[in-house]
Amino acid sequence: MSLLVVGLSHRSAPVSVLERAALAPEARGKLLQDAVSTEPATECAVLSTCNRIELYADVDKFHAGVAELSTLLARHSGAGLEELTPYLYVHYEDRAVHHLFSVACGLDSMVVGEGQILGQIKDALAVAQEQHTAGRLLNDLFQQALRVGKRAHSETGIDKAGQSLVTFGLEQLAGDTDVETWAKGKRALVIGAGSMSSLAATTLVRAGIGDLAVANRTVERAERLTQILTEPGGPGAANRLTARAVAMTAVEEELSRADIVVSCTGATGLVLAGLVVAAALAEREAPLALLDLAMPRDIDAAIHRIDGAHLVDIESLADASADAPMAADVDQVRGIVSDEVSAFGAAQRAAHITPTVVALRTMAADVVTGEIARLDGRLPDLDDKQRAEISQTVRRVVDKLLHAPTVRVKQLASEPGGAGYADALRELFDLDPQTVAAVSRADTRADRHDAARERA
Repeated sequence: MSLLVVGLSHRSAPVSVLERAALAPEARGKLLQDAVSTEPATECAVLSTCNRIELYADVDKFHAGVAELSTLLARHSGAGLEELTPYLYVHYEDRAVHHLFSVACGLDSMVVGEGQILGQIKDALAVAQEQHTAGRLLNDLFQQALRVGKRAHSETGIDKAGQSLVTFGLEQLAGDTDVETWAKGKRALVIGAGSMSSLAATTLVRAGIGDLAVANRTVERAERLTQILTEPGGPGAANRLTARAVAMTAVEEELSRADIVVSCTGATGLVLAGLVVAAALAEREAPLALLDLAMPRDIDAAIHRIDGAHLVDIESLADASADAPMAADVDQVRGIVSDEVSAFGAAQRAAHITPTVVALRTMAADVVTGEIARLDGRLPDLDDKQRAEISQTVRRVVDKLLHAPTVRVKQLASEPGGAGYADALRELFDLDPQTVAAVSRADTRADRHDAARERA
């Protein structure tokens, strides 16, 4: 296994750098294509969230892989390589697996234990599959990461160690008051209609807000969100929520009457400038609470200095979460991650020898077939029953001779340091390397076919 991850996150880089390095959704596909077109990488996936950007790749050269992936991150993110380099981290082989599994469990999140990262990992795999840049290794890795994350949430209380960024952000705005009491009856403006904005709107509705405006560049998406929230059986039906969709041009008007503003868009520039918020506050007496979950930020950081405005953004969330208490379940999750990393490594090592075992058995079957054909030529008077009995006996002898060594070599190959057993098997039985490679290529094509069928 030659898995490499190069990335930066809220743990390694300040928010200002993460903002400049943020990847636009449309840039991810081009990044993946450029990555697999380079010599070191044969597979690639990108995990891009509001507080991390990571490239996962199967590489044949470590140093060349690090250099190339770092350069590609800088080129596609818009931040210079010299700016990114001090904040980049690198993980290789088992450490890379351990890192992704920890991320999937929420151990590396800004708010420990948050579950939204699982959806983001699933999206990263889907994009890599759509771009045909995920082969056997990354398909196995990301699917296993999803299972590990789900296991951590189902078997431990890691959820109690933290909440989603939305909930945590609202708690920071509410201060010493619980969110439900603080939000009840208030008017909210949610800017954006993507997954994070939808989660924010749903959370606010369940907390009891009385009025909701959803602003989005595409008004139809905002309308779908408000319809879901207010339809019979929806989260806003019980408290008779008033909800409406508005265009982005109506944000300033809505701002003058909102009590809570949550923004999370894919915009590359500011959505709410300090002067706009200051003007809205000048026309009212009530304070304004703002939550910015976007990266790069949607809301001008200068609003921190405006009287009457309380802004919580990614940077202040990072500071607050650093002081959050760690749950005892975190240690249990770490144990799960370690066990799963070992299991994944063993499975990958065992899979590495499978093509060699298949090639060996294929060669043995060819030898048997050839010998039976030779016997037919030397003993043409054998009847069909005799010929079938001899053929079955020879095949049974070969199977019994191969059974113990092939089972044992798979067991040995799954252990640390067992990668050399495949080479030993090829040497001992003089197997054609091209035959082994052909089995590997066939397995990879089958895996991609299965993945495509699952997506369909």
